[in-house]
Amino acid sequence: MAEGKSRLTREEQQQLQHLLGCKHISLLYKASIHGYAAQTFHNICNRQGPTVVVAYSTSGYIFGGFTAHSYTSSGAYINDDRAFLFRLKGKECNPLKIPVNVSENAVCDNAAHGPYFGAGSLIFLSQNRAEVATDASIATYSFRAEDLHGNDQRLLECEVYRVDDVGPFMESPWRKIGWTAGERNKLMEEITTYKPSLKSVPQVRILFLGPVGAGKSSFFNSVNSTFRGYVISQATAGSDAKSVTTQYRTYGVKYGSNGKLLPFLFCDTMGLEEKQGAGLEMNDVSSILKGHVPDRYQFNPSAAMQPNVPGYIKNPSLKDQIHCVVIVLDGSKVEILPEELEKKLREIRRQSKQANEFDVPQLVILTKVDEICPSLLEDISYVYKSKVVEKQMQLTAERLGIPLSQIVPVKNYYSELDLRDDVDILILMAVRQMLRLSESYLDNFPLDESSVVNAKERKMNNLSE
Repeated sequence: MAEGKSRLTREEQQQLQHLLGCKHISLLYKASIHGYAAQTFHNICNRQGPTVVVAYSTSGYIFGGFTAHSYTSSGAYINDDRAFLFRLKGKECNPLKIPVNVSENAVCDNAAHGPYFGAGSLIFLSQNRAEVATDASIATYSFRAEDLHGNDQRLLECEVYRVDDVGPFMESPWRKIGWTAGERNKLMEEITTYKPSLKSVPQVRILFLGPVGAGKSSFFNSVNSTFRGYVISQATAGSDAKSVTTQYRTYGVKYGSNGKLLPFLFCDTMGLEEKQGAGLEMNDVSSILKGHVPDRYQFNPSAAMQPNVPGYIKNPSLKDQIHCVVIVLDGSKVEILPEELEKKLREIRRQSKQANEFDVPQLVILTKVDEICPSLLEDISYVYKSKVVEKQMQLTAERLGIPLSQIVPVKNYYSELDLRDDVDILILMAVRQMLRLSESYLDNFPLDESSVVNAKERKMNNLSE
């Protein structure tokens, strides 16, 4: 460890560890003690594993960069898809994280230079002086110099820390599930044999809400593919800046080649947008929850649905109402979720609690887990060992005020031509959780006469078995 103490305050160190997704960092190098020579930096910091450099500018900015690989003075570029630049402190209060765009050029490992990120994007100990060199026009990282360090290249201090526990995976998963074909079949059976406890509700209604591009429609297509036995697309999905869904649509899911309709309906809506007067209107959410909105209703972002529009359901019954709300978020963008969108999502949570006599339960789905943690591209079954996925789920819980137990990660079918057991298992677990939440909502209502008879018959059958 370097002689002397870290310049980071306790709060700043906690912020840095949050960005890194680690619990412990060790100070290796301190320029005010060891000097600003690049060779000294390499003598101390080479072969130390993952490291993070933290610089302190004369104007009060704290910024730096991280690499998951060891320096070795190889003279070559380090390919590192986990590298990033960051700002902890500056004119803006919130920390800033800038992921690498071109991983092949993430870090230049040259003995003649200090910590060197990108093909010249950000160079520390420039010319062996207490300075940094910056070129924000280089595509390796996308940033503005004034955002990163306020265009102040003079340094008061430069420190390098070893990051002791930043590996992508934990030793054991924090949610334990099976990843076998047998587990997939077990989940399939549980879902396909499910029946709502109330006879008056033949299919539970599950409402999907989320920002544009989060993957609402893609998730429905993925569920449909899992139950059909092959990759299929029914709901319109895309990556446009504006919502590709403009109508309120209810989708049934069919099981297998015989086309048996499963006892749940997915209700798709227009995407949420940051701007007021764009995307799904908040008052329409309340109407959907209460069961007033008919299938194929054309949304108007600038005006909520009125009772006099054709098809308006004036006296909805329990079967017309929503029994579970699913908020779909792009898991790779939780950290940069705009404040206005966060407010809308919290408003949806509030409306779900007030729409009917009882709270409508909610589930959050984080899509694109393979973009949250690129290491999952090889094996999605490591999802509950991934430190960064756990961090994103915890961040989601904090930002939306929702229990971690009501957040699940998934990977949608996007470019695949064939189904995969591991992808199916995550999708089926999400669907099972929706049905369980929906059933807990129906438990608030008294059983109708036919439901009581059916419940008794099921009990007798179980006893006879």
